[in-house]
Amino acid sequence: MDTFFTQKLCDRCGGSLKGGRIMSMYNTECICLTCKDKESKRDDYDEAVKADHEEIKKENYNYKGIKGQ
Repeated sequence: MDTFFTQKLCDRCGGSLKGGRIMSMYNTECICLTCKDKESKRDDYDEAVKADHEEIKKENYNYKGIKGQ
């Protein structure tokens, strides 16, 4: 069962998800917006976004991210 919308804590830092949640661009972790902000500043973030967009173009909506392969 997918717990993305029901879990209460960030998979990465353990903080609350009350302020919002999003899936990581690197794997299938459900992360808080603070972790998302940190993630978006990584040197390889653009590579992760591009890989995700390429998979969506192929109609792969279950891509596990560049670190989740």
